Amino acid sequence: TLQRAGFTVVAAGDGATAERLLARHRPAAVITDLKMPEMDGLELLDRLRRADESLPVVLMTAFGTIDAAVSAMKRGAFDFIQKPFEGDQLVMTMRRAVEHRRLVQENQALKAGAREAEGPVLVGRSGAMRKLAHQIQQIARSHGTVLISGESGTGKEVVARTVHAHSPRAGRIMLCLNCAALSSSLLESELFGHEKGAFTGADQLRKGRFELADGGTLLLDEISEIEPTIQAKLLRVLQEQQFERVGSSATMDIDVRVIATTNRDLSRCVADGSFRQDLFYRLNVLPIVLPPLRARSEDIPLLADHFLRRVAMREGREPRRFDEAALNLLQGYPWPGNVRELENICERASVLTRGATIGAEVIEPWLVIPPAAPVTGPARESVGVAAPARTLLGGQQKLEEVERAEILRTLDQFGGNRRRAAEALGIGVRTLGLKLKKWKEQQLVSMSV
Repeated sequence: TLQRAGFTVVAAGDGATAERLLARHRPAAVITDLKMPEMDGLELLDRLRRADESLPVVLMTAFGTIDAAVSAMKRGAFDFIQKPFEGDQLVMTMRRAVEHRRLVQENQALKAGAREAEGPVLVGRSGAMRKLAHQIQQIARSHGTVLISGESGTGKEVVARTVHAHSPRAGRIMLCLNCAALSSSLLESELFGHEKGAFTGADQLRKGRFELADGGTLLLDEISEIEPTIQAKLLRVLQEQQFERVGSSATMDIDVRVIATTNRDLSRCVADGSFRQDLFYRLNVLPIVLPPLRARSEDIPLLADHFLRRVAMREGREPRRFDEAALNLLQGYPWPGNVRELENICERASVLTRGATIGAEVIEPWLVIPPAAPVTGPARESVGVAAPARTLLGGQQKLEEVERAEILRTLDQFGGNRRRAAEALGIGVRTLGLKLKKWKEQQLVSMSV
């Protein structure tokens, strides 16, 4: 009856068999008889509730066991259906159970970090952006793994969300996870989940991002920052679409499309041994390389107008606009922070400018070229704009001192926020933390001497 109604059904002859099958097939709902040998429906209900309290369980009961069914509902059963029953009644009950499961899963996924935001917007009419838009259209229709690479601030997450929005999974959930923001142990738990008691502090079962994103898309940001042990487990998920929660031996099947982003050259990471070659090949099935903003300067007026309008809409007022001199200045600047830096400049100018027009004199002091990437001589003269280049260090200082000063300046710029500073610098949060720790230890040694 259920198969004719369009359900995929997995059958089990007894409760013990059902329990084993559930770990692998992860159904949307369960319907079980109440009276069964060895393990009855109530015991199976209790076990299923301990494993997954959101799984809806429907009990089939005879006339003489109605009281037991009511008692079972108090213990967490979704509903009961009395034998004999009509097929329509069965189908209606199971459809309600499946819909309940779907709503619960969506809610869990949103709590895990999904955004209910406006759809992604790719702005630009340059040749590079037209090529990118065509590439996204082709890739979105596929179910293959996507690797998006590009400098920090080029809009890798926006492109990932655009791929998802135009894919067959557009109506399903998309989850994101910043791999650089978590330690190896926490990252493993976030990705794969854990059983209650799997480690100290695991006081309840936790579903991982792969499980929550089942049927949808999982974005793994800064994929180059994950440890080798996690790389091996991630490789297996990509190859077999299977995994186990931490502390469990039960294998789960999933259907998740992975999109990974990186601001590093992963082929170089493979060469230096920090990234697995087999994982790189699994990720690099459908590659997308994003151009830096300096390579598509003709898009800057469109992007600036887009960001100014977005700020104005949020603030509830008329949008500001850049005058011609300001636009020339923006187009002549090399944008080491790419689109993210331009967005910050636009927001700052929009908030701090009183009139309707933003002049070049307002934004010129904010356009600072970091010492690590100065633009001098012909490169600046060719655009006809003298974009200011401020250096905080003398030319005779050591490279490590230059690096340290730039990192500390960027941290100060973002109020000590390591994640945002790391993104602006184009390094991982973990790398930034290790450098700060090293310098702190060096300072302590110097003080003790």
